[in-house]
Amino acid sequence: MWNEFKQFALRGNVVDLAIGIIIGAAFGRIVDSLVGDIFMPIVGAVTGGLDFSNYFTALSGNVTATALNEARNQGAVLAWGNFITVAINFIIIAWILFLLVKGMNRLRHTEDVKTGTADKPPEVPADVKLLTEIRDLMKTSRTL
Repeated sequence: MWNEFKQFALRGNVVDLAIGIIIGAAFGRIVDSLVGDIFMPIVGAVTGGLDFSNYFTALSGNVTATALNEARNQGAVLAWGNFITVAINFIIIAWILFLLVKGMNRLRHTEDVKTGTADKPPEVPADVKLLTEIRDLMKTSRTL
């Protein structure tokens, strides 16, 4: 059982996945900092310091606080401003990731052009070729 576990845990896909998760977590912190420390202050400066994160609607008559954290301690609140802030953060992060992937694809295409592999279609696997031939033979045998 121990040997099977070692084979499973040290298989390339599992190690690659673990590395991807660790890098993804570190990248998530970088993106959070980029959004929170660079982009959101710019958005706040452009909008005159508008910050949605503290906007809420009290769902309980006991809530008299004006700050969201205090209001949550007093009773049920609908924190719609926090939702808007998270949604804006998501849109910014999605845009940054889109630009990152687009840039990487452009670099990859540039490298493919340099090596002459940009216009070559990917090679069709042998099993797909065989299945295509079988399909074509079946088509011709039906028409006979």
